[in-house]
Amino acid sequence: MAGYKRKTAFSPQQVLEKAEELLPDMVGVTRSTSSAHGATYNGAEGTVTLSVHRHGPYTEVVATTDRLRTSRLDYEVQRYLNRLPYEPHDEAGPGSGEPRVAGP
Repeated sequence: MAGYKRKTAFSPQQVLEKAEELLPDMVGVTRSTSSAHGATYNGAEGTVTLSVHRHGPYTEVVATTDRLRTSRLDYEVQRYLNRLPYEPHDEAGPGSGEPRVAGP
C-alpha cells in the first residue's frame, strides 16, 4: 500500500470533481463510493481512496492505493495530484515531463 499527500488551493468539491474528470480516463477506474470528504475508485489496476479536508485556505488531499509505489495506478495518482493547483493563482496542469495538449 502506498499513500500520497498534496496541499491545494482547490476546495474539496473541486478536488473530487477533478478526480472524476481525470482518474477514469488516466487509469481506467470507476467511482465506487463518495462523500463530501472523499471518494473510492476501483478498477483492474487496483483501488485508490481519496480523502479531502479543508484547512483554512487550503485543502489537504490524501490518496491511498492498494498497490506498490511502482504500479501504474500509483504513477497515475501522482500525476493527478500534480494537476491540482498548489497556490490560488497557479495554473494546474501536467508536470514538466508530460506533453501539453493544446486546448480550445
